[in-house]
Amino acid sequence: MAEAGRVFHCLLAALCGVFALFSPAAAASRLRTHSTTGPGDGMNVLFIVVDDLRPVLGCYGDNLVKSPNIDQLASQSIVFSNAYAQQAVCAPSRVSFLTGRRPDTTRLYDFYSYWRVHSGNYSTMPQYFKENGYMTMSVGKVFHPGVSSNYSDDYPYSWSIPPFHPSTEKYENDKTCRGKDGRLYANLVCPVDVTEMPGGTLPDIQSTEEAIRLLNVMKTKKQKFFLAVGYHKPHIPLRYPQEFLKLYPLENITLAPDPWVPEKLPPVAYNPWMDIRQRDDVKALNVTFPYGPLPDDFQRLIRQSYYAAVSYLDMQVGLLLNALDDVGLSNSTIVVFTADHGWSLGEHGEWAKYSNFDVATQVPLMFYVPGMTTSSARQGGRVFPYLDPFSHILGLGPQGQSTKMVELVSLFPTLAELAGLQVPPACPGASFHVALCTEGASIVRYFKSSEQKVLMKEDGCNDTDKCYSEEPIAFSQYPRPADTPQWDSDKPKLKDIRIMGYSMRTIDYRYTVWVQFNPENFSANFEDIHAGELYMMETDPNQDNNIYNNTLHRHLYQKMIDFLKH
Repeated sequence: MAEAGRVFHCLLAALCGVFALFSPAAAASRLRTHSTTGPGDGMNVLFIVVDDLRPVLGCYGDNLVKSPNIDQLASQSIVFSNAYAQQAVCAPSRVSFLTGRRPDTTRLYDFYSYWRVHSGNYSTMPQYFKENGYMTMSVGKVFHPGVSSNYSDDYPYSWSIPPFHPSTEKYENDKTCRGKDGRLYANLVCPVDVTEMPGGTLPDIQSTEEAIRLLNVMKTKKQKFFLAVGYHKPHIPLRYPQEFLKLYPLENITLAPDPWVPEKLPPVAYNPWMDIRQRDDVKALNVTFPYGPLPDDFQRLIRQSYYAAVSYLDMQVGLLLNALDDVGLSNSTIVVFTADHGWSLGEHGEWAKYSNFDVATQVPLMFYVPGMTTSSARQGGRVFPYLDPFSHILGLGPQGQSTKMVELVSLFPTLAELAGLQVPPACPGASFHVALCTEGASIVRYFKSSEQKVLMKEDGCNDTDKCYSEEPIAFSQYPRPADTPQWDSDKPKLKDIRIMGYSMRTIDYRYTVWVQFNPENFSANFEDIHAGELYMMETDPNQDNNIYNNTLHRHLYQKMIDFLKH
């Protein structure tokens, strides 16, 4: 195993030197490619990305949530039921899927570095479309704002015009939640009267309005467009129009199926949900650190407000897609809908993201490709009529569904192929010096036919000795500062990272090893294993019974080594 450790040290170690930024003009000449023919050749792209949305949607089989507009999109789309983020926190996940590189290549595990300076001058997905003739536009939260996108959302590299951020975004964490005593608080659970909010609106409402305005501008232009729209809810605080609470009577809200900390969960794997603890309403509960738990009645309030925020999001998506119909572009626009990661709702005694569990890493992912995932609507026909979540019971299933394991890092090559652009090449082993390549693989092969039907799950596997196969893997990771929960376990800064949890998910199991990590040279020592996790999905779908044994399951360790090596 010494050789394996040395190999990984080399693969993940920092390269010397500073990577110079290329000018936009140089980037243009580097990125222009000869188009190939794709199923959506010549089409526009509407890319919708949501903050902290796990797949609690009707089209994913959730019987409680009201999401008629997203379900309607799913009914015209290929839906991936096993899609996973590469790190369950905002900035690292977004930089990963927008560059097509994994966090070990972007070297972003926190919020405090810009990849073009810190790791390499990697081209982004919108940049690639821009340099291939598209008007690229960003509305709301697409890149994570701040240092990680150079305080500019990577403009002008990625975007043709300056990105739009809602003017009311700055009030997100202010005291705008009215308590029972009539005073204002910075709460976690925050249903509001929108007319009382600063500006009389909310950020996601403003983002929808701006995106619709841009669609109306683009309908008269000959130029193809790539419009990315980032919605903030259901990210905390759970601040949304209070009328959405009516959709979810508290008596219908249950606790998580496993609201306890699993007996065999390694302490390093636990997320102590510090951002939740810092909200005024949670502070008032005086919950013990690190394991809590929150009182049952408050857990139900969080879950109720999360669902309500999802229905509020669904309304915004419905208005946006209805506008796509209004401007006559539904038959010439690819629509992608996804999230940056999931969010724990009390499972394993955890809240928020910040872990390698499915509830934190799994995301919704669907692609609407006119003429491919569905036949084109008749001229003038509506594809996405707006559906009122307060009155509409839809019950539509996906047009096509795949249970294949897929990753957000594959979005870049997938969209390039769908749009008829040359698919970026696969990255070499060390790609810090390579501007244009991808560590994901196009997943168009999973939905190439317009007659795509639901793909049935292959026979399950509950015997770890027989699970070593070529089944696709979804790979995630999460950093920790120590072996036990600390105040910064959820979001450690790079300099404080001491352990990295590498996790692989197949259709049959989730396998995670927590290994020593050196932040000075970005190297992981796979010979120094601090803890491990193994959950068999057929018998333990909620991932509560850790059966990890380093001796018995050595072949899974080797499979991870082989995967990372390539």
